[in-house]
Amino acid sequence: MRLVACAALAAMCVSAAGQQHRPPAVPLITHDPFFSLWSMGDKLTDVPVKHWTEVAQPMVGLMRIDGKTYRWMGSMPRYFGMPAVEAMEQTSVELSPLHTKYHFRAAGMELVVTFFSPLLPKELDVMSRPVTYVSWSARSVDGKEHQADLLLDVDPLIAVDQPSQPVTWARTRAEGLTVLNVGTRDQQALHQSGDRVRIDWGYFHLAIPDAAKAATSMAKDGIPKFVASGDLPEADDSSMPLPARRGGAAHLSAKLSLGTVGSTPVERHVEVAYTQTYAIEYLGRKLRPYWQRNGMSEGTLLATAEKEYAQIEARGAKFDEETMAAMEKAGGADYKYLTSLLFRQTIAAHKLVADIDGTPMFFSKENDSNGCIDTVDVTYPSSPFFLLFNPKLLEAQLEPLMRYTALPRWRFPFAPHDLGTYPMANGQVYGGGEENEEDQMPVEESGNLIIMVAAMERSEGNWDFAKRFMPQLTQWAEYLQEKGMDPENQLSTDDFAGHLAHNTNLSIKAIEALGAFVEIARGVGDTKLADKYAAAVKTMPAQWEKMALDGDHYKLAFDQPGTWSQKYNLVWDDLLGLHLFPKRVMQTEWAFYSKHMEKYGLPLDDRKTITKLDWQVWTASLASTPEQYQDLIHRLVVWADETPSRVPTTDWYDTISGKRIGFQARSVVGGVFIKALMAKGISK
Repeated sequence: MRLVACAALAAMCVSAAGQQHRPPAVPLITHDPFFSLWSMGDKLTDVPVKHWTEVAQPMVGLMRIDGKTYRWMGSMPRYFGMPAVEAMEQTSVELSPLHTKYHFRAAGMELVVTFFSPLLPKELDVMSRPVTYVSWSARSVDGKEHQADLLLDVDPLIAVDQPSQPVTWARTRAEGLTVLNVGTRDQQALHQSGDRVRIDWGYFHLAIPDAAKAATSMAKDGIPKFVASGDLPEADDSSMPLPARRGGAAHLSAKLSLGTVGSTPVERHVEVAYTQTYAIEYLGRKLRPYWQRNGMSEGTLLATAEKEYAQIEARGAKFDEETMAAMEKAGGADYKYLTSLLFRQTIAAHKLVADIDGTPMFFSKENDSNGCIDTVDVTYPSSPFFLLFNPKLLEAQLEPLMRYTALPRWRFPFAPHDLGTYPMANGQVYGGGEENEEDQMPVEESGNLIIMVAAMERSEGNWDFAKRFMPQLTQWAEYLQEKGMDPENQLSTDDFAGHLAHNTNLSIKAIEALGAFVEIARGVGDTKLADKYAAAVKTMPAQWEKMALDGDHYKLAFDQPGTWSQKYNLVWDDLLGLHLFPKRVMQTEWAFYSKHMEKYGLPLDDRKTITKLDWQVWTASLASTPEQYQDLIHRLVVWADETPSRVPTTDWYDTISGKRIGFQARSVVGGVFIKALMAKGISK
C-alpha cells in the first residue's frame, strides 16, 4: 500500500532500488555544519532553500521558455508589481551518495538539475573543498525547438547569521571564471560558537565558467527583471554595506542562455562555494580548512575545481554506482536507500582542517543537540561509516581528542566527552567540564575510545596510533575493569533518557572495550598486559548473563526486573573477533524484540516509545534471521518516507507517531553503515 500511495505522488518521491521514497529532507549543498543547505519539502519549489537549522538561505531557480518564466527551485519572493511565477512540474528526484538529481517538465521541455558535492572519502583534498557543482541538462520533449534561459539567484542571507548583519559584495575573476562574492562587513573569524548558529565570516562564491557565456548581476532586482524581460539589470548595486535582509543588500544572479533547444540535451554548470579564513580553533590556535593548508587562494580553489570538474564528476558517478551496489549486496534494497539518504549528512556534520604541521583533523559538531565539538559519543556511532570508507578520517577525529587527554589539564581517570562548543575546540564544556565529575560519561566515553582505537588500528593494519597513547588507554582500561561491570548511576550516550545505574547495555560496552584493549595490548607488543586483561574479561560475560537474564530476555538494568532494552553494543563482539558473549544472548533478545515492534521501529527500551535510528540498525545487524533484519530495516524506511518532521534526518524519534523528538542533521546517522562494515569486516 505504501508503494502504491507513493507512486501516485511521484513528483515528491525519490526513486531508489526500484522503489519510490519521500525523504524527510533532500540534501542540496552539503559540506560542513556552516555550509549545509537542504530542501525541506516534497518539491524543490515548495519551500525556500534552508540551512540545516531551518533558517532560510534562499536560492531561487527560474527557467524562461519561449518568453514565459517558470520556477524550478525555491519559493518565490514577492516583488511589487511582479506576477506569480508558475512552478515547473517536478516529475522525480533521485538520491545517490554524492548526487541529488531533480527532473522537471514545462512547456514541452524537460530540465534535469543536479547538485553534486564531491565528498569522496579517500580524496581528502577534493572532499575538503567547500565546492558544490550545480548543473543543468535541458531538452525538448514535444518534438519542437524552444528558446530557453536559466536563472540562478542567491540571497545574501547565505552569508550571515542574522538578517540585520551588513554585507558587502564584489565581482572578481578566477582563471576561466567570473565569480560573484558576498560576505559580512565585519569578518570576525571564529568570534562565536553555539548550536543553531550560522557562519558570518568568510565569503559565499557563485562561480560561472566563461564557456557558459552567462550574464551576471549583483542587484536587488535581478529576479523581477528576468521575469519581466528575460534580462538582468545592467548595473550592479554599489551602495554598501547594507543589511542582508530582504530589500537591503544585492543578490548574486547568473543568467545562463541555453539558446535554441531541441531533442539533444544542452548542458550548463556553475560552482557554489563558501570559503573562510579560519575554520576551527583548537587549544588556542586557529586552524585553516584542509584544502588551504599549503596556502591555496580562493581563486585557485575555484579555478582548480573547474578544471577538474569532468574528471571529478566521472569519479563521483563511479563512486555512487559502486557504493550503492555494495550497500544493496550488504543489506538489501531498503538498506541501499537508507545509506544513500544519509551519506552526505554524515560527512557534512564535520569540518576537515589541518593542524599547523599539516596533520588532518576532522571535527564533528553535535548539530541540534548542544553544539559540542568532537563529542566522543557522537564519533562512536558514526565510526562505522569512516571505518568502512576511510579509517584515516576516524583517526583525524580521534587525534585532537587524544592529544587533549594527554595534557595535564585532563585530570580524570576516564575519557572526556568533548572538546568544547563548535567551532571552538578548547576543552570540554559538557557536564562538569574540566572541573568535576558531575554529569560526565565515564564508562561510556572510556569504552567508546578504546573500542574505536582497536577497530581503527585493525583497519589500518598497524598499532602506531595506539602506541602513542597507551598511558591513556591503559588508565581507561583500569577504570573499566573497576567500574564497568556494574556501572554506577551515570549518563550514557543516550543521555536524553537520564541517569541510569546498573545499565546492562553500558556494561556490555565496558566488557567489549576490555576485550578490545586486549587486542590493543597485543598489537603494541605488550603480551603481559594483554594476558592480564584477557584473564580479567574472560569471566565477565557469564557474570553479565547471570545478572541480566529476566526470563525470556535481558533487563534494561541489573536491578530492574520486568524491563528491557536494545543491546546494540554487542555489534563489536563479532566485528572485532572478540567472541566474548554466547550467540544465545542476541538470539534471546531478538525473539523478544520481535514481539515489541512498533509501526516505525523498535523502541530504545521499555520506558518510552522513543528510539534512535543508528542504534536500531546496529540491533538489526545482530538479528538471528534475515527476516528479522529486513523487517526492522523496512520499518525504518517506512518511517523515513512518512515522518511528518521535514528536517535533515533525525536520529531520535517516536516509533508510533514518527515525529522527531529532537536532533537533526547529525553525523551519528553514519551508524547505519554498520551492516556494510560487518559484511566487509575489519582486517586484523
